Amino acid sequence: MDIIEAMNARHSVRHYQKKAIEQDKVEQLYQEIDQINQQHHLHFQMILNEPHAFESFFVHYGRFKNVQNYIALVGHQDDQEKIGYYGESLVLKAQQMGLNTCWVAATYNRKKVPCQINDHEELICIITIGYGDNLGKPHKNMPIEKLYTCLDEPTDWFIKGMEAVMLAPTAMNQQKFFLTLKDEHVEISSHGSYAKINLGIIKYHFEIGAHKQADIWI
Repeated sequence: MDIIEAMNARHSVRHYQKKAIEQDKVEQLYQEIDQINQQHHLHFQMILNEPHAFESFFVHYGRFKNVQNYIALVGHQDDQEKIGYYGESLVLKAQQMGLNTCWVAATYNRKKVPCQINDHEELICIITIGYGDNLGKPHKNMPIEKLYTCLDEPTDWFIKGMEAVMLAPTAMNQQKFFLTLKDEHVEISSHGSYAKINLGIIKYHFEIGAHKQADIWI
């Protein structure tokens, strides 16, 4: 499964099987997380076989079941866009491994997450990971034409980038973002809950779909 196929296959999954993640996949994820932390000065941590973070009333609100494995996305408050960007890279890597995931911003008990938080760091959010009871369902999309405008003639790479963006998860699936093509570069705005995390996720999807690097952004 290539990364575009992973984007199309990935949907948020909240119900998991009581099935351990194979050791070879765990090691791959640890390697990915270590590389992200070292290269981008983040403090992501994978927590395995830990069910207590979801043992609260939040479970009923978020409808989570059998969550025992997750990635704690720890970093500075100013790192939220970067956390969204590299967190989504892990989500798609997990999908390529045959694992299911879900971004979780609030519906868990932070006090029961056994992660290390250094000075000036915060637990920003987590990503549940494991084998789902199902593969999830596609989220409802706004019409793509309501989420972008082109001040230049639309290009093939921009449209492909937007198609990838439409597959991106956002807070409560509200898609509160807008992209503008101008002078062969792209301007993006994001607002609402967890706007900066959403911004990072959207940028990651766009760059993959458009086959562009970070210098595309205005």
